[in-house]
Amino acid sequence: MTALATGLPWMVVEPDGCDMMATNWRISTFNGALLAAYFIPSWTAAALRIMISPVSGFYDRPNISIALFISDYLHLAAMSTVRAAWLLALGKLTVVAFFGVFVVLTTRVNIRKAGGCDEALGFALAIGSLISFVSMVMAAKVGEAAALRLHATELLLLLGTAILLAVEPPLSRKAAHDDVASEEPAEPAYMPPQSKAA
Repeated sequence: MTALATGLPWMVVEPDGCDMMATNWRISTFNGALLAAYFIPSWTAAALRIMISPVSGFYDRPNISIALFISDYLHLAAMSTVRAAWLLALGKLTVVAFFGVFVVLTTRVNIRKAGGCDEALGFALAIGSLISFVSMVMAAKVGEAAALRLHATELLLLLGTAILLAVEPPLSRKAAHDDVASEEPAEPAYMPPQSKAA
């Protein structure tokens, strides 16, 4: 059966008007869902290790660059180091929370097609990119090659999705919004009551 293309680039409609499966996903939304599948479990585990044991969790590979930078350059006291570890865990859990909200919003077809989940994804990308960039710079300062590769990879993933979200054609979003509006039932027209003839 031949499919008919619509004004929405990621939307293909069959001649009978039925939407084909999984064609209402935009590239940035799909890429954001893949990022959520990675960052939610990995950053949650890293934050939980800090919450359970702040010192040992702070010196795990996902966090060791910041821990070594603090100990080598800032020379903070033990309690201040624990506070920094908790602050890092809070930042990562914030990113996880925004990714979780994004995933929940993508389950609604109308919200997903209209781009209503982009705001949560944008916050997750912004905060996550900041954390990854700072961690990458600190890993380069302390000479942690493995941590540097990890944070550089995470930063590239986040920036790639952010670029997709920024350069996505506005016309496709407008077409998605018009398509969602056309699916809403129209309100019945007001009919004035007719007076009975005497």
